[in-house]
Amino acid sequence: MEEAQLSSAVYVNGAISDGSVAVVPVFDHGFLYGEGVYETLRTYHGSPFLLDRHLARLRNSASLIHLTIPQSDSELTAAIAETMGHAALEGEQYVRLLVTRGVGDISYDPAGCSAPTVVIIVKAHREISSKDMEDGIRIITSSFVRNHPEAINPRIKSNNLLNNALAMQEAIQAGAQEALMLNYRGELSECSQSNVFLVRQNEVLTPPLESGLLEGITRNFVFEVGAHTDFTVRETVLRDSHVHEADEMFITSTTREILPVTRVDDRPIGTGVPGPVTLTLATTFRHQAELLSGGSDR
Repeated sequence: MEEAQLSSAVYVNGAISDGSVAVVPVFDHGFLYGEGVYETLRTYHGSPFLLDRHLARLRNSASLIHLTIPQSDSELTAAIAETMGHAALEGEQYVRLLVTRGVGDISYDPAGCSAPTVVIIVKAHREISSKDMEDGIRIITSSFVRNHPEAINPRIKSNNLLNNALAMQEAIQAGAQEALMLNYRGELSECSQSNVFLVRQNEVLTPPLESGLLEGITRNFVFEVGAHTDFTVRETVLRDSHVHEADEMFITSTTREILPVTRVDDRPIGTGVPGPVTLTLATTFRHQAELLSGGSDR
């Protein structure tokens, strides 16, 4: 008898079920303390994009919280493929891979946890709307400062996202689609769910890692995309004043790719519409992603 497919699929330590019934024990330290790390991926042509880079970052995040991931990369890749195979989804898929400290005592002592918990969530990927690409989005400058890097290392892509969540909730309350966060020195760091880029005189600028941001996989891929264009993409320290002097602005993330920003707070960026540099990079990004994922050269 053929195995029934699921509308969404969740893998928890080898068992796959529908997302509506998947559970993690309440004594899991990921639930109790946010002790865990994760990666978000999307597919192109059904293949998880830049999976090797995501797995490398996952392992680096885990090492920084002294968490050993039990599976090899090949085993995690197989588990992702198996979970995707259980989901009855048309089009591209969203994949979230999480590893927590696991079930243990109500204590900060990791020795009380017998084994890590591995979770894989697969659901339909939602593409960027044509309206957002044509009009750009509005973001706000958050009142919440990005975590100090000596408090929480920004290289850790952690399940503990309260800082980001509070900033994004502030944006939602303001009717905006993202929240720009500054660091303790008043420099641009990143957005609540994405990295940020400014364009000035055809030069594409993004904050350096020293400004306390996560080294985004998509952010780094933009440097490679830039090599296929006439635009220079480089890091530099940016402040609020640079935002208002920018010709263009965009954000990047796994699920949003390159998304134009045309308004910050109540002020337009540049001409108030997505600019040519942003649109060229967005088109080139999709072209390169399609090629790397086995799509046609078009």
